Amino acid sequence: MKIIKLNAINSTNTYLKEILKKENVQDNTVVWTQNQTEGRGQQDAKWVSEPYKNLTFSILKRFDDFLSEHHFVLNMVVALSIFRCLKKLHIPDLSLKWANDILSGNKKICGILIENSINNQYITTSVIGVGLNVNQLNFNELTKATSLQKITGIHYNLEEIIHLVLKELQVAFQKLYETTPTEIYNHYHKYLYRKDKPSTFQDIYGMRFMGFIRGVTAQGELCIELEDQVLRTFRLKEVQLLY
Repeated sequence: MKIIKLNAINSTNTYLKEILKKENVQDNTVVWTQNQTEGRGQQDAKWVSEPYKNLTFSILKRFDDFLSEHHFVLNMVVALSIFRCLKKLHIPDLSLKWANDILSGNKKICGILIENSINNQYITTSVIGVGLNVNQLNFNELTKATSLQKITGIHYNLEEIIHLVLKELQVAFQKLYETTPTEIYNHYHKYLYRKDKPSTFQDIYGMRFMGFIRGVTAQGELCIELEDQVLRTFRLKEVQLLY
């Protein structure tokens, strides 16, 4: 993998997409900065990261025949790769929170933002952004965030951690076409946060309701069973899990 290391940048996803417009960037190119000033999450949410404490990077993945209808498969593959890496670091009580977060306990340790370019129903390129909290200890008002060091008490070498993550991602990409979407979904659901547990949600109108997370659809929508045993699906930002 080619790694472009920058001292400071607004957003690694934005930077990678900009250089894609100007040149033929090779597959698996990584843009990594230790000071991301305008990090982004899903649907333009902000990703706040203390400089020189965490991992903020993006990787370019090119595809030849990856159908856009399987876009959430890519999300799951990336999340499961980072999940495996954190397992190897002995981070406890890990789970995958829909749609693109990784938790330790009930606190967020990693966020993922994938932006796809589509041509004729096929994904041609994906810019995969990862924000992993590593050595940051103070999150101020972000009470639902945590880091590797906060959990384990160990100060980590960022260079070593990014190479561990990239190695897991590379293996997963190589095996992408060898594994069926059903197998990937089953694996993802095994670690899905609060699956089959009674939970409280809030919809876009501010209404709260009880339900059970039953899984994620092929389109990446969250499937919730309501109290009357009716199944409903929700797209990103249409529902919020409260507790």
